[in-house]
Parts: sequence; structure tokens; C-alpha cells
Amino acid sequence: MTSPIDLAGFAAKFAGDDDPWRTFTARDEAVKRAAILHAIGHRPVGRVLELASGNESNSAAIARMALRLDATEGTREGVDLTARAVAAWPRACASLLVLPGQPPRLVYDVIVIAEILYYLSAREMARVAREMAARLRPGGIIVLAHHRIDFYDFVQHAAGIHARFLAETGRCWTVRTARRTGRWVVTAARADGMTRSR
Repeated sequence: MTSPIDLAGFAAKFAGDDDPWRTFTARDEAVKRAAILHAIGHRPVGRVLELASGNESNSAAIARMALRLDATEGTREGVDLTARAVAAWPRACASLLVLPGQPPRLVYDVIVIAEILYYLSAREMARVAREMAARLRPGGIIVLAHHRIDFYDFVQHAAGIHARFLAETGRCWTVRTARRTGRWVVTAARADGMTRSR
């Protein structure tokens, strides 16, 4: 971990290339996207929050399943890409949200957090965890999708990041693995309404 990326770095990537990580063309990314949708469930869902939509590689697919989607992104370039992708769904919108920050609505049924946690410091991730736990309705689901291996621009190590994030929420979760490969894992965590003693 020698050169962590910041928002300016992400903005530069999106400005130079709509798909810097080949999320639309790489087969592995298509498999991961399918795992995220599987973790959300095979039914229409109500209010969905997507954090760090990036180049919107997951947003349009999620919009098809959601009665309302708030796709948020920390760069203006990413917001513009996401807004174009979800324009066909009138109940989907893209907005700027720099993490940690407050999402547009008070309560969500599903929160999707993909490929962002290890770009946050441990303190920032803890704030995001508590905020997301407060915004998720009882019985709601947080879908987490992240690499299991480190890349040069991460701030935190990838291994165990889902468990660390959920521990920071202060809530109890029923956790299942939707899909795991040697490179990444998709986890669905259902809130059980209980808080953990610290």
C-alpha cells in the first residue's frame, strides 16, 4: 500500500476513461454484478441506497430492481456517468455524496456498498458504518462487495473488511455469503434489530 487514491484521483480516472477498471467488459466483473443482484434478492425492493456508484457499472442493474434508487458518488464525474445510466428510471437518481456523509433519505430497505471501504481510513469507515446502520430499516439488508486481495491504492487491507465494517455498526447481523472467489466476496447482512454490547 504505497499510494492511496483520493477523490481527485478517482475524478481523474473517470474523466480520462468511462470504464477505467473494465467493469463492463471483464467477465469477472459481470459475475460480481450478478452476485450483488442475487444478494439483493429476486424480487422488487423498495428504497435502495448505493454508495460510491463510480462509473455506474452496477447502478442501472440495481435500478431495474428498486422502486426507488439513490445512487450516490463522491466525484462529479461519477455522478454524471451514473445520472446518464439511470435516466430511463424516473425513480432513480444520482447525487453527490462524499463519504462519510449523510445520504438523501432517512430510511432504506437495502444499502449496496461495493468496492469503496478499503479506500476509506478506519475512522472514516467506522463513521460510514454507524451512519448506514442508522439508516437501514429493521430487517433491511446491507450488501457488501469487495476484493479479498490488496491493491497498491488501498488505504486499508482488504482481508476481513466486511467483518470489520459490520462490527463498527454496533448492531447484530445475520450474514450470508452470496458469492466468493479467490479475488472478491459478496456478502449480504440482514439487520436483526438488536444492538451489540461494546
